[in-house]
Amino acid sequence: MFEIFIISIVTFAAAILTFFSGFGLGTILTPVMMIFFPTEIAIAFTGLVHFSNNIFKFLLVGKNIDKKILLRFGLPSVIAAFVGSYILLLIDDNIVIFSYYFFDKKIDVILIKFLISILLIIFAIIDLTPQIKDLHFDKKYLPLGGFLSGFFGGLSGNQGALRSAFLIKHGQEKSVFVATTVAISSLVDITRLSVYSTNFLNLNYSDFYQLGFLSVVSAVAGSFVGNRLLKKVTIEQIKKIVALLLILIGIFLLIGVL
Repeated sequence: MFEIFIISIVTFAAAILTFFSGFGLGTILTPVMMIFFPTEIAIAFTGLVHFSNNIFKFLLVGKNIDKKILLRFGLPSVIAAFVGSYILLLIDDNIVIFSYYFFDKKIDVILIKFLISILLIIFAIIDLTPQIKDLHFDKKYLPLGGFLSGFFGGLSGNQGALRSAFLIKHGQEKSVFVATTVAISSLVDITRLSVYSTNFLNLNYSDFYQLGFLSVVSAVAGSFVGNRLLKKVTIEQIKKIVALLLILIGIFLLIGVL
């Protein structure tokens, strides 16, 4: 029950942040899930919660989509998400890349956690780097941005930072930006979940139904609150705090402590 409570609170808070900041729900939720559950369960449930959250947000703001950006950015995202998801399934989650002893306890660091931790740290640093935030990508680079965002979304669930970097500087109203990113993110989620399902359907989820249900409910509740706050709140300092915490969690996962 403790694990379910923690993850529900984190999901609720993360859903609020992502709604009006572009900060990735998957970026926050994946490492928290990985603390308590096997990697494949963590990725599967994060994808499910992320998709459910996006569907709810789409119902709220979907009418404001920029269709041209959706096509130019979203189509490459879907193609790349398939590639990234497939690569993830090819990685053997039993491969130990190094081991060490901590107070006479042997700690194994497996490959899949190592890779996801590295990506988590990189994307958290991106959120902390003003120079990257100030970068302006011309619209001609939208397909490239879509491909990169989709690929890392499929591989690790980290897609929000790159997507925002390529889209946020194109003069869209906040409601249009949110609607368009939600639509693109939903397409990526559909793609990666369809690929994941070829492997995850063989897993035993009987012990995780309650977690899945409460996580989805928490994400929807957070999105509802985020929608109410959309025009009232700026969270630059909160983003920095969360990014630092993600880096810390990423380091702990990287060395096998969590």
